[in-house]
Amino acid sequence: MIALPLCLPKSMSKAQFLSEYWQKKPLLIKNGLPALVGMFEPEDILGLALEEDASARLITQADSKAADAPQWQVKKSPLAEADFDNLPKFWTVLIQNLEQWSPELGALWQAFDFIPQWQRDDIMVSFAPKGGSVGKHYDDYDVFLAQGFGHRRWQLGKVCDESTEFVAGEPIRIFDDMGEIVFDEVLEAGDVLYVPPKWSHFGVAQDDCLTFSFGCRRPNLMQIIDSLADVATNNPALFTPMLLPQSSQPSGALEPSSIDAIRAQLVELLTSNQGASLIQQAVCEVVSKRQYDALVPEELPTTDELVSAITDGARLKADFSSRLIYTVIDNETVIFANGQRLDDISPAAAQVLMQLADSKALGLEDLNEVDSDEVMDWIENGWAWVDDGELDELE
Repeated sequence: MIALPLCLPKSMSKAQFLSEYWQKKPLLIKNGLPALVGMFEPEDILGLALEEDASARLITQADSKAADAPQWQVKKSPLAEADFDNLPKFWTVLIQNLEQWSPELGALWQAFDFIPQWQRDDIMVSFAPKGGSVGKHYDDYDVFLAQGFGHRRWQLGKVCDESTEFVAGEPIRIFDDMGEIVFDEVLEAGDVLYVPPKWSHFGVAQDDCLTFSFGCRRPNLMQIIDSLADVATNNPALFTPMLLPQSSQPSGALEPSSIDAIRAQLVELLTSNQGASLIQQAVCEVVSKRQYDALVPEELPTTDELVSAITDGARLKADFSSRLIYTVIDNETVIFANGQRLDDISPAAAQVLMQLADSKALGLEDLNEVDSDEVMDWIENGWAWVDDGELDELE
């Protein structure tokens, strides 16, 4: 198997990108993802947008600017062929979580291995004819905008914040003022533009074009708090009422001293070894959860077909539409898949899953100590797929 080169300029190291650009400033990477070129054409994406299980949106921009009328409209999946009749001049189709439809596309995440796998979100594709866009906007996450077909002009402007005002009455978050334009380039197939969080950007199709957004995510504190509460419910000791000191106080009063005593016990728990384990478990569950429902494959290989394919040289790879991570909790290596902790697996299976999580392609010599039925379970759960070297076309 030929390893994908990292999606970075040839003269730039991973350390340099992370220290100088990551979440700080944009970077144009010319021909940063050549493997994407020719992988899909517009007809593939338009056909996929009609699939019942696709997470698709059709965004249209009005041809005329009538006063007080919304200029944009959004139609969410399921989309039908009739939705594409009598479209205005400018429109865009977006499809989320594209890697669940194409493991080959998901494998391109390996070009971004300088970003931890747990921070990967999904791959979104945008198709637009000439002039199509989704307006001037910003995202709260990091994104690598990879051109796969045609050309798109990108402009970048000011860094936004919570005070940025969006155009009122529109179904999408757009604004008019990007401030000073600091980047203005046309990307061609294979080019990649890294955009940090909150940087305003505006992409306009120069012809029929496909842009693939490799988005990166991080959990927010509310997600961690919710997950921490869920994890803590499995600990009976935490349901024992607290012992609190009492002082003379009015019967109807809740004195600050009582609240301080409760807070002190909570802080003590969170800073203890037990608290560290609870937080680790909560974080792992959050970052390993899928954002979208799993797509059930129409066809799966039988166990015999799996064994035959691997014997003939096929490789087992991680399916990047799922989330497979590992960490150390209480001095034990623990694996999580799609928000679930995997406890009842053999040491040999754990080693193989860790290698898959690290984007390694595994062959017969790597799998000889793992039961084939167990590997089949991984495929059925969407954690892995078998690459026999034949590209599956999107239908």
